[in-house]
Amino acid sequence: MKQQAGIGILLALTTAVCWGALPIAMKQVLTVMEPPTVVFYRFLMASIGLGTILALRGKLPPMRIFRKPRWLALLAIATGGLFGNFLLFSSSLQYLSPTASQVIGQLSPVGMMVASVVVLKEKMRGTQVVGAIMLLCGLVMFFNTSLIEIFTRLTDYTLGVIFGVLAATVWVTYGVAQKVLLRRLASQQILFLLYTLCTIALLPLAQLDMVFQLSGWQLACLIFCGLNTLVGYGALAEAMARWQAAQVSAIITLTPLFTLLFSDLLALAWPDFFAMPLLNLVGYTGAFVVVAGAMYSAIGHRLWGRWHKTEAVIPVQRSGE
Repeated sequence: MKQQAGIGILLALTTAVCWGALPIAMKQVLTVMEPPTVVFYRFLMASIGLGTILALRGKLPPMRIFRKPRWLALLAIATGGLFGNFLLFSSSLQYLSPTASQVIGQLSPVGMMVASVVVLKEKMRGTQVVGAIMLLCGLVMFFNTSLIEIFTRLTDYTLGVIFGVLAATVWVTYGVAQKVLLRRLASQQILFLLYTLCTIALLPLAQLDMVFQLSGWQLACLIFCGLNTLVGYGALAEAMARWQAAQVSAIITLTPLFTLLFSDLLALAWPDFFAMPLLNLVGYTGAFVVVAGAMYSAIGHRLWGRWHKTEAVIPVQRSGE
């Protein structure tokens, strides 16, 4: 049991590290490619990779799911949610730093919590409410130097924040639809279907020949983004299978801190390629408060339960981005 938990921790950390590094690599590619093209190649590589793995294991999704309108509708909703999330997140990166985009992305668990109560009729705990309030306070601290700009002028920075908030909001539709689809399919089967459908949907919007205008470094970053999508979600699914969902979710909330750490280190090592995050002390503190709030929403009930020696129940979780 302890061995499984240890493997679960390593897998959850793998997901957090992958997602932490992802926007930094995407930022390099977005200087040449438009968001729809970048997202198309991400989905294409992930669908080919995951499809190959499932085919070798004999676990491709059964075709009978396409015969029932209800499951087709849920699949369409999940596809639209993931499609919109990836596209809007990439768009936000055109105007924001990788760290800012990831910090805003922590709104997804809050939205999922509200949607689960309203749509799935799940119970909301007091610790989740406290965690959500902490997260929102952390966001205000993180953007402390830009609050006036965000709320009074429609600048590029404000546009990036709007795209980021929309990305987190749209992700909720994917999260709710996926929770229902999990009653019929394994998570990897759902992801394969979604990757494939999103690739097809993006084909008319993507400029495929733009890949030939990438430098060697940018092409490597694009390939990394595709592999990152495959490895990050794959590690998440395996972590969930080996460890409790609340603990996995708590580890994944560290993603913005990994992005912040990687951004600082890369800017120090290669200042010509990577920009240093423009944050003051309050902004850095805000990033930690955001993560603490998201983490408390995920496992606060367990900590509270230990203090009061009461039984805990696993809350709704965010899959990732």
